[in-house]
Amino acid sequence: MTTEKQAISDGFRGEIEFEEDGITIQTLFGSSTSITFNDFNMFPGFIDFPVASVDLQANLTRKIRLNAPLISSPMDTVTESEMAIAMALHGGIGIIHANFPSFAKQAAEVSKVKRYKQGFISNPHCIKETDTVRDLIGIKAMYGFTGTPVTSTGTVGGKLLGLVTSRDIDFIPESKYASTKIADVMVPRERLIVGNQDFTLKHAYEILEEEKKGKLPIVNEKDELVKLIARTDLKKARDFPLSSYDTKGQLMVGAAINTRETAKENVRLLVQAGVDVLVVDSSNGASQYQVDLLKWIKSNYPESPRSSPATSSR
Repeated sequence: MTTEKQAISDGFRGEIEFEEDGITIQTLFGSSTSITFNDFNMFPGFIDFPVASVDLQANLTRKIRLNAPLISSPMDTVTESEMAIAMALHGGIGIIHANFPSFAKQAAEVSKVKRYKQGFISNPHCIKETDTVRDLIGIKAMYGFTGTPVTSTGTVGGKLLGLVTSRDIDFIPESKYASTKIADVMVPRERLIVGNQDFTLKHAYEILEEEKKGKLPIVNEKDELVKLIARTDLKKARDFPLSSYDTKGQLMVGAAINTRETAKENVRLLVQAGVDVLVVDSSNGASQYQVDLLKWIKSNYPESPRSSPATSSR
């Protein structure tokens, strides 16, 4: 079979030598000639494996491996928490954009993703019995949920006093949000089904199914809240088996940052929110500012985020 130099498509004058029936993938990507997706067609050979054996896993960084090689763009018209959640549920990851009015707003979007789907929720957002329904509404606005444990301290580690959900406040008029105490609407401790620290996820799911409950608080021997399990989280784990999880069982999410000096404060808030990967988003891919920021991140946060920062230029 003879070889010849010819155009790969009409209007393209390439310098790739190939045989009449095409070229190998090694030759295609080993060439210095630039081409686009419209310049070539790919023809597979004979398939000798079932679809079930296809593995689409790919490394995003040295420490992050995705079940699907899909990443959503850090653009304000593309990726906020809803898109990032959808991407992670299907095995990819979303990079939340940096065009928020404040760094705290972007960090809150990261928190929404990290709290969306978890096994044992080790740091559930709690509330005190002396707080009001307005405080609970604020939690929903910030984190996207209202299934909230009530503890003596308003934090994990406090004595469990009850649980309050959206169903408990559905019929309270907005005019009474500020005057209605959580103690008046919560389900008290004595009416709750709780688990102990020895529970496995399988055991917890069996209890939630049997008792038809939405939340299962986990307490220690002093009846102090240590964790929380949500029925919806367990159902999502069943419905989305390829989800991208971190080591804590939370969905993975990335966030974009700029190269200004204020980016350091942005990084601090994003790390606190649990971001998995940072993308330095810049219009110039050859900037010393990017290099300096990457060095600063690696020096100050060697283990968190749990992956190497990446760069993106548009």
